[in-house]
Amino acid sequence: MLNHIVLMGRLTRDPELRRTQSGTAVASFTLAVDRDFSSQGGEKQTDFIDIVAWRNTAEFVSKYFAKGQMAVVSGRLQIRDWVDREGGKRRSAEVIADSIYFGESKRDRDSAPRANMGFGGYDSEYSSPVSGSDFTELDDDDGNLPF
Repeated sequence: MLNHIVLMGRLTRDPELRRTQSGTAVASFTLAVDRDFSSQGGEKQTDFIDIVAWRNTAEFVSKYFAKGQMAVVSGRLQIRDWVDREGGKRRSAEVIADSIYFGESKRDRDSAPRANMGFGGYDSEYSSPVSGSDFTELDDDDGNLPF
């Protein structure tokens, strides 16, 4: 059995960081993801997908991401059944994020009107995000690349 999903889109709002009663960090946000095709009228279709991140991933996304920023989310799809205030049965889908990465280059983030949120990526297997000092920017015409 396989339940793995990878999405790339823009945050529709700043991530909301909360804590459970036991102190575990949980962040939620919505990702606007364009579909690969357009409608008959030529308009792009967009899906708005709820994302939930836990623990270190939650703290990372709340610290380094903001509304409008491009993100790549890797995780699993989860379906939740719940009862609304009127007693009606409801169902909702959300992605439980395992990893969240920056979806645009540092140069693109710096030139955009949004706040500069740093550079790097994060995988929930590691305890901290990659910092900008760990990278060296290369010239576009660097002939010394090994490939």
